[in-house]
Amino acid sequence: MTEIETVDTALSTGGAEKVVLTGASKTYDTASGPTIALQATDLTIEPGEFVCIVGPSGCGKTTLLQLLAGFLEPTDGTVEVGGKIVRGPAVDRGVVFQAPTLYPWLSVRGNVEFGPSVRRVPKAQRRKQSTAMLEKVGLGDFGDKRPYELSGGMQQRAQIARVLINDPAIILMDEPYGALDQLTRERLQVDLLKIWRQARKTIVFITHSVEEATFLATRVLVMSARPGRVILDRRVELPGDTPDGVRDPSVLGTPEFAALKAELSKAIYDAHG
Repeated sequence: MTEIETVDTALSTGGAEKVVLTGASKTYDTASGPTIALQATDLTIEPGEFVCIVGPSGCGKTTLLQLLAGFLEPTDGTVEVGGKIVRGPAVDRGVVFQAPTLYPWLSVRGNVEFGPSVRRVPKAQRRKQSTAMLEKVGLGDFGDKRPYELSGGMQQRAQIARVLINDPAIILMDEPYGALDQLTRERLQVDLLKIWRQARKTIVFITHSVEEATFLATRVLVMSARPGRVILDRRVELPGDTPDGVRDPSVLGTPEFAALKAELSKAIYDAHG
């Protein structure tokens, strides 16, 4: 697997930026009147954190992510990244969706190189970058394939590579593994942790799976039923955790993991009430 050393070949290991929400809320105007999707939220995410967001369906998880991405503007309050107010999408924030959004008319490599191509990065440089990224996500031999020739898991790997090549400080992931089978999901979870540790990015990850959140995160946010608000902000420390290590799936069988999973599950259950 190719080692990522410098920005022009792939990932930088710095540049992560603090995320700060101050009184950020979102209200939608509907036929039946205003609907509060997200209550006023104060939240700080430090550079390099892996934050998972869980909660009942419709609790505002995706709304919160879209505010961070700049796809939505808050009704009240502010969202800041790196000390600057978020006023729309930007290259410092990459988004990975549940359904792969690869362009079917491009090869896998062409999809990964799309961002650098738009930014007019020289062909030789972006080829070097894409080769490193494809190797990084385990698709080194699939650059010339079309998206339809890949499995669902492989398409998600390609989507992650397409985000990473732009070297964002923050990666926003909206249930990226929700449609995948359990085995593929588990493999991609470990792969993502390896990428996160090496790249030292900030990741905000939405999931309906408490087990997935507990395994991946350094911090889990539990949201209430609509109108959404953060009702639990829980640091995650599990046996074997080290500053630069990657969690082994064997941690899922530990009493500490079971206890934390039960705590988070109870919080979500209570949120329905």
